[in-house]
Amino acid sequence: QVQLVESGGGLVQPGGSLRLSCSASGSISSFRTMGWYRQAPGKQRELVAFITSDGTTNYGDSPEGRFTISRDNAKNTVYLQMNSLKPEDTAIYYCNGQSWGWPPRGYWGQGTQVTVSS
Repeated sequence: QVQLVESGGGLVQPGGSLRLSCSASGSISSFRTMGWYRQAPGKQRELVAFITSDGTTNYGDSPEGRFTISRDNAKNTVYLQMNSLKPEDTAIYYCNGQSWGWPPRGYWGQGTQVTVSS
């Protein structure tokens, strides 16, 4: 059973930056895609970004060019660099991995809290 563990969340002031990490217990190459989702209080979980096994990236609407997803296969880790953070970015951020095959199986981390506040 693959496990995904997020880290790097915390409290940051508006305009600040954070880098989230998602470490997998196995090889991230075993995932077709890996991505980040977030869920704010009272809202549905939404896609932030995902990255495919060949490095292709795709972003949801919310980052607006402020976030960058990347992966380090040697470290089995996916990152989310978040810049110019806004209070509306406050949410729990979850790491997700989608397996190969059909139907794909989704794996989730436990989430890491990001709070943007002065």
